[in-house]
Amino acid sequence: MSAILYPVAASAEEALAEPRGRAAREREASELAGGEVTFVTEETGPAFATREAALDAFPGRLDDTRPGHAAQIAPEDRWLALAERFEGVAPALVEPTFEAGRRWPTAPPARGRTVFRLAVSYWKLVPAEAPQEPPPDQARAMRRRTEAARLTAAELRALQRQPLRPVKPQQPLDVGLFEMPAPEAPHILIPDE
Repeated sequence: MSAILYPVAASAEEALAEPRGRAAREREASELAGGEVTFVTEETGPAFATREAALDAFPGRLDDTRPGHAAQIAPEDRWLALAERFEGVAPALVEPTFEAGRRWPTAPPARGRTVFRLAVSYWKLVPAEAPQEPPPDQARAMRRRTEAARLTAAELRALQRQPLRPVKPQQPLDVGLFEMPAPEAPHILIPDE
């Protein structure tokens, strides 16, 4: 079975029109891009009222099982899909209640209409960021402080990438009750039982 070859691009529109290449794995995509990449799925293009209209707008790029339009996409080209979304008002969350012997309240009013958009899965180029100075504390100390909630995404990444430092100097080896140093190599402990 062949792997899906996802495009390598800076945006979903570029992935559709003119990608820099196609790769199945992150390492291959990084080599094509000449830098760091991340895998994303983004919606692009106009919203279509029906699935048929969306399939007609992208002939030969999506699987189409309609009579007279039958198209089967090769396994390595399955990086496009149709996403069904609500247009307009987002559905309201309904909290459970216990009124009049009923657990759930009446259904919310009608939602917006359903639309179809093209979803593109691709390797997105990660822009090179200016190196930032990591916060002075390590992640394990920083997470306990109140200012940890105000950290930016770049500061969190810098904390994640910095090496761990010991909390205190390492103590000398503690020779246990049933251990003793070997006479010919005092740096090795052997069991004495």
